[in-house]
Amino acid sequence: MNSILRTSRTTTRSLAPTLLSVLICGLALQCAPALAAAEAKAEAEKVQVPSLDLRAGQPLPLLGHWFAAAPGAKTAARAPAIVLLHGCGGAYGRKGELSERMQDYSHTLNAEGWHVLVLDSLTPRGERELCTQKIGTRAITMTERRRDALGALQWLAARPDVDASRLALLGWSNGGSTVLASTNLKHTEVKAAPLRPRAAAAFYPGCEADQKRGYAPTAPLLMLTGAADDWTPAAPCEALAREAQPSSGIAPPKSVSYAGAFHGFDAKTPVRLRADVPNGVKPGAGVHVGGQTEALAQSRIALLDFLREQLREPLRTQP
Repeated sequence: MNSILRTSRTTTRSLAPTLLSVLICGLALQCAPALAAAEAKAEAEKVQVPSLDLRAGQPLPLLGHWFAAAPGAKTAARAPAIVLLHGCGGAYGRKGELSERMQDYSHTLNAEGWHVLVLDSLTPRGERELCTQKIGTRAITMTERRRDALGALQWLAARPDVDASRLALLGWSNGGSTVLASTNLKHTEVKAAPLRPRAAAAFYPGCEADQKRGYAPTAPLLMLTGAADDWTPAAPCEALAREAQPSSGIAPPKSVSYAGAFHGFDAKTPVRLRADVPNGVKPGAGVHVGGQTEALAQSRIALLDFLREQLREPLRTQP
């Protein structure tokens, strides 16, 4: 079940360095990984990843896009791996290609010497998006997405080129909520899971459910939110970080909020009003979505610094 099924390959286009890359490098003083990511041609392999969500007694096969660590990176025989969890809009662009966000982050993380798995939770279930579906009536629930994430961790751990002690979850919006739901010991499935990530990061997640439930982390958690977000507001995430229950040997969650930033602040598209979204701070009024250059640059630095720290060394085993 954990074997790789090579069904097809998709080659992404070369990404030329941009002013944004220069800005990020200037702030981080670490240009090489960012520019390498922008210039590299990454080849994504389509793979099949079994979810822990069972259909007719069998694991639901999910579509995954596997980005092996960049050949030029300092990569050990077994390298860290990161699962990318898309938001309610899915993992793809308008033409069916992987979205710019998924490709951009995959290239950047590859350049650090880390493998990347982009997981598609929608297409295998016959859905294209969840954003226009009201919470409580959505065709795909957080329970299913949590099972997808936990299944992906097990799939990664079985690969010979992955260091199972250095796995991470990274998600956006609904995918960010999935990160929380997959690392909260208050969920029975999480507590019983045989494998836990080494690190978890979430961009503008919906934090209310896990904040109200109570959050006990299985891994260090970084939440990156927009102070002006009127879709998934920052306040519940800040409360979750403050109120999280201590877990042995795990640092408390951290929430970072960016002033004036809306939902999707790490995009390169301008802010716009989405009137088709029924959920949000003011249901029926729509939500604002779009990028903010400063928040994008600063959050990229914060994310990479966090992951470098958490994934730096393999776990030492007792002799």
